[in-house]
Amino acid sequence: MELKERVEQVLGQVRPALQAHGGDVELVEVGEDGVVKVQLQGACRGCPMSQMTMTMGIEAALKEEIPEVASVEAIQ
Repeated sequence: MELKERVEQVLGQVRPALQAHGGDVELVEVGEDGVVKVQLQGACRGCPMSQMTMTMGIEAALKEEIPEVASVEAIQ
């Protein structure tokens, strides 16, 4: 399975928690260097807790399941 597909699969596991709070996450790019770029959507976009959601939720889940992931960045 390709790295991008694996990332999408893990995001699919995180997505229901985000959607329960009126938000979502969209995969934008998976770089050769292991940097995953995502865009937070809906309520997550302007939420003051979005940085914590990124690091403690999305990034932690991706790194745990996919060791090749170096970091996760939110883009606007």
